[in-house]
Amino acid sequence: MPVGSQAGGMATGEEDHGHGGHHLPAVEDWPRGFGEASVWPFVSAVGGSGFYVGAGLFILGQGDNPVVDPMVGAAVFVASTFVFLAGLYGWLYHAFIVDFWEGAGSIDSARALRFGMVLFLGSEIATFGTVFIYYFFVRGTAEWGAVVRPPGLLGSLVLINTAILIASSVTIHYAHLQLLKGNRRNFIRLLLATVGLSVVFIAGQVYEYYEFIVHEGFTITEGIFASAFFGLTGLHGLHVSLGAVLLGIVTIRALYGQYSAERHVSVSTVSMYWHFVDAVWIFLVVVLYVGAVL
Repeated sequence: MPVGSQAGGMATGEEDHGHGGHHLPAVEDWPRGFGEASVWPFVSAVGGSGFYVGAGLFILGQGDNPVVDPMVGAAVFVASTFVFLAGLYGWLYHAFIVDFWEGAGSIDSARALRFGMVLFLGSEIATFGTVFIYYFFVRGTAEWGAVVRPPGLLGSLVLINTAILIASSVTIHYAHLQLLKGNRRNFIRLLLATVGLSVVFIAGQVYEYYEFIVHEGFTITEGIFASAFFGLTGLHGLHVSLGAVLLGIVTIRALYGQYSAERHVSVSTVSMYWHFVDAVWIFLVVVLYVGAVL
C-alpha cells in the first residue's frame, strides 16, 4: 500500500527510520524500482484466498466417498485465518499507526482514508449483493419447496444476537461522539463495551453453528438452503470478526492516548465499517431467517 513519501531519502542500511524505533513493513522500494510498497496486502490476500480453499476442501471431504479428509479443509481454514490476521495487522500498522508516530497526519490524508473506506465498503456491497442474488435465485427454483431447514432457525438466539449487534453499533457511535467532545474516559468505556458486544455476537454465531451442525445435523451439504445459509452467515461472520480485530486495534491505541478531537480518522473509518456489518446483518435476518420460514 503506498503511504506517501515516508521513506524518501532513507538509506538502505538505516536501523532507525525516524519512527521512534517503530518498525515499518516497507521503508524501502519493494520490488526494487517500483516505488514504495508493502507486502502485507499480498499476505492478507493469501490468507483470504485460503478461506475459500479450506471451505472447498471441507466440502470435498463430505459424503460417502470423500476426496480428502474433512480435517484437511478445517486445518487450511484455521491456518488461513492466522495468515489473514497477520497480514491485516501489518497492513493497518503501515497505513494508520505510522503517521501517528511521525506526527504526519493531515486533513488531506484523513479525507483520503475516509474515501478509501467508502470505496472499500462499495466493494463489500457488491460482494454481499452477489451472494444475496444467488440466494434469491435458488429461492425461485423448483427445488425450494423441498429444502431442509433447521427447526430452531428463527429462535431466540438470533433475536438476541441481533439486539447485541445493534447495541454495539450504538456504543461505537456514541464512543466517537464522546471523543469529539474531549471526554476520553467515556470514549474508552464505550469502545470497550463495543469490543465486548462484538465478541459476544461472534460467540453467539459459533454456538448457533454448533447447535445446527452437532445437535440438528444441519450442515452445508444439506441442500440449496444450507449452502446459502452457511455462505451468507459465514461471510458475514468473517466480516464481523474482521471488525472485532479493527475495534481491538482502535481500543489499544485509545488506551495509549493516540486519539483526540482533532485526530480520530481510524475511529471514524472503523465506525463506518461496523455500521455497515450491522446493516448487512439486519438485512440478512429479514431475508434469510424470517424469509425462510414464511
